[in-house]
Amino acid sequence: MSSKGEMRQRFQEILDHPREVSFLSPEEVEHLILEAGEIVKGEGNLLKVEAEKIVFVGDTHGDFAATSSIISRYLTPQNKVVFLGDYVDRGPNSEENINYLLAAKVTFPQNLFLLQGNHEGRSIVSFYPADFWQGLDQDLYSLYSRLLIELPLAAVTPQGIIALHGVPPDVEGVEEINRIQKGDERWRQITWGDFREGGGWFLGDDMLTGRPQFGEDYFLAIMGKLKKRVLIRSHQPDAFGPMYEGRCLTLFTSSAYPVRRTIAISWGDREVNEVSDLEIVEL
Repeated sequence: MSSKGEMRQRFQEILDHPREVSFLSPEEVEHLILEAGEIVKGEGNLLKVEAEKIVFVGDTHGDFAATSSIISRYLTPQNKVVFLGDYVDRGPNSEENINYLLAAKVTFPQNLFLLQGNHEGRSIVSFYPADFWQGLDQDLYSLYSRLLIELPLAAVTPQGIIALHGVPPDVEGVEEINRIQKGDERWRQITWGDFREGGGWFLGDDMLTGRPQFGEDYFLAIMGKLKKRVLIRSHQPDAFGPMYEGRCLTLFTSSAYPVRRTIAISWGDREVNEVSDLEIVEL
């Protein structure tokens, strides 16, 4: 068994040479999952992220090229990078993608944050396509599912941003997010929820996808409770770009979708009142 120090060195080598992630041994993968799990268990559902530069990344879905490019360019001891979930399935390199992110998390635990998307909740809700999950043996399925269901649900910044995968939950304030149970209805909103143009509160579950749908009235009311100005999210390809008078931004950072691969950057000295206060970068 390799020592913890040797493993850390191995994970740093992977960050320096991303293709090395394809050659992790079964022992190294297990160690990586368990060590990352110890870190994320201590984070809770809600992250408070503060830095001079914060980078927000949409669904990557096995797009290892996008992930490794972002990590090599933006993950530094000064910056913080927040991924919004959906790291596996749909794309061709799900295992490399998630293992590379976990190696980065173990190496930079205070600078890289991985939020939970619906594709990380396989242990609670079955869905398709799920090619990553269906390709795992029983032991790896158990290891990955126990880790990924522990990922945080949301991140907030002092500049007025809340970031999550789907739709903010109906809570009285951001701290209440820490009390959400994985698998309950508010968890379902965060990981599965969609927004629709036009007014309305809860608009029912979509007949085709089963996803809960919400309108602008819900968005404005909940953002008021949360005391945040701008939501950065992913999950919903047909809502790509800004919505709701520039206060809701949907990002995608994966070639699995027919939209531009983008990230968003906020700066510590700039209050964010609308999407135009962010820097949007196309990969």
